[in-house]
Amino acid sequence: MAIGSAVLVLAFVVFTIANPTYASSVYNSAQSFIVTNFSWYYIGLMSFMLFFSVWLIFSRYGNVRLGKDTDRPEFGFFSWFSMLFGAGIGIGILFWSIAEPINHFQSNPFITVAQEQTPEAAQVAMRIAIFHWGLHGWALFSVIGMALAYFSYRKGLPLSIRSCLYPLFGERIYGPIGHAADLLAVFGTVFGIATSLGLGAQQINAGLAYLFGIKVSLGIQVGLIALLSVLATLSVLSGLKKGIRILSELNMQMTIVMLALFVIFGPTIYILGSIFNNLGDYISHVVQLGLWVDTTPKSQWQGWWTIFYWGWWIAWSPFCGIFIARISKGRTIREFVLGVLLAPTLLAALWITIFGDSAMYLQLFGGGGIVQAVNKDTTTALFKTIELLGNGEIITLLMAGLCTLMLITYFVTSADSATLVICTLLSMGDEHPRARYRIFWGIAVGAVAAALLIAGGLKALQTASIVAALPFSVIVILAVIGLCKSLKAEFYEESVNVLRERAQKATEDVQAVSAPSK
Repeated sequence: MAIGSAVLVLAFVVFTIANPTYASSVYNSAQSFIVTNFSWYYIGLMSFMLFFSVWLIFSRYGNVRLGKDTDRPEFGFFSWFSMLFGAGIGIGILFWSIAEPINHFQSNPFITVAQEQTPEAAQVAMRIAIFHWGLHGWALFSVIGMALAYFSYRKGLPLSIRSCLYPLFGERIYGPIGHAADLLAVFGTVFGIATSLGLGAQQINAGLAYLFGIKVSLGIQVGLIALLSVLATLSVLSGLKKGIRILSELNMQMTIVMLALFVIFGPTIYILGSIFNNLGDYISHVVQLGLWVDTTPKSQWQGWWTIFYWGWWIAWSPFCGIFIARISKGRTIREFVLGVLLAPTLLAALWITIFGDSAMYLQLFGGGGIVQAVNKDTTTALFKTIELLGNGEIITLLMAGLCTLMLITYFVTSADSATLVICTLLSMGDEHPRARYRIFWGIAVGAVAAALLIAGGLKALQTASIVAALPFSVIVILAVIGLCKSLKAEFYEESVNVLRERAQKATEDVQAVSAPSK
């Protein structure tokens, strides 16, 4: 399977680079077909995952430990949260935290033309952005990650997607069925991470252009991908507890500092008020947004936004699921789902509010300029916002430099985590795959990201996620069915054992009472 997947990925890279125009048309046709015919499916699947994860929290299965009953968590909460957030969405949220709300601020299906670029539009824009980075996506990650940890650490199966199918197919998961499941997971991971790395390379280029005047170009971006992929490969070679953990904690520390700088040197009172407004607004609309399907025949908004995000989350789910499972042994199902569902959602909402509402304030009540910057070049939105905050050259350069450094470290963290997961999948769940696998896939992931940039930039990156998600979504559904079946069987077995113990004890008590006294 390892050789076959490598050949297919290399074939994709060669096909894309050899004829970028034709490749772009093929990818766009596939994306158009999926958006037209399967939007309802993506919407329904993601909403189901949220309802299912909430049910798990309150169900009788919540106390089941992801491992032996005596196992306890390997990592403390800060390390655990830092790794799952950094691997999950760190680089993507840096790219979109300002650009996305500003796009929705100008136009979206939930406001009228008269409301565009008004305070009302700003509130709706923040609601939509938080929705795309909130509970629905993390619910998917929590379910897949929890299922993988359950089957691996509690049932003794390989840390691999195929293990989730064991209750349905038994030993056949070690044959073609299991190979197909893991292969779809590899492709989902490769294209999901390539999307993030492509976005990251574009914005790193923008940051270097702002700081040092380096030209913004496709060649520079491909070079950045190559260089940072090498760094990511070195990180993954050092292992989970060294390179990946240390970089993830560094990312989280820099994130806290960056958010604090925005609050202190930005519109402080406006941001603090917006935190509560945005959380309340999101919570009151999350179910409605999660079930909304745009039935307008020629509308493209939902396809380019919500369906892109749901495709991205689904494509990322094998990667993040395995990675989160790998760092979550010993936690209970309730603790795991609550942690993965709530903590990253709260940080994402806080992040988008602080960055996004700083830009909104400048656009609505300052001198403006953010909308023009986003429309001209999405990658410059973050740095233009920092500049327009007007805190002097030193503070501006400090904030822009820190954001660029965060983009680089989040890039490396995402790439090395994805490489480790791909190698784990192709090694039948081996948590310490061979070094040569890590080197090859570290380079291959970067090559796919570069190929997608060459094929059409942002549009090709979005298309890749949407298309890669469709086949793997079938595995997601089967994994949920397998999990439910296994949990039910485990509780049935425990109930039978308890009844047997009670019956045996009752028999012993009766025998003790009826025995003749000496």
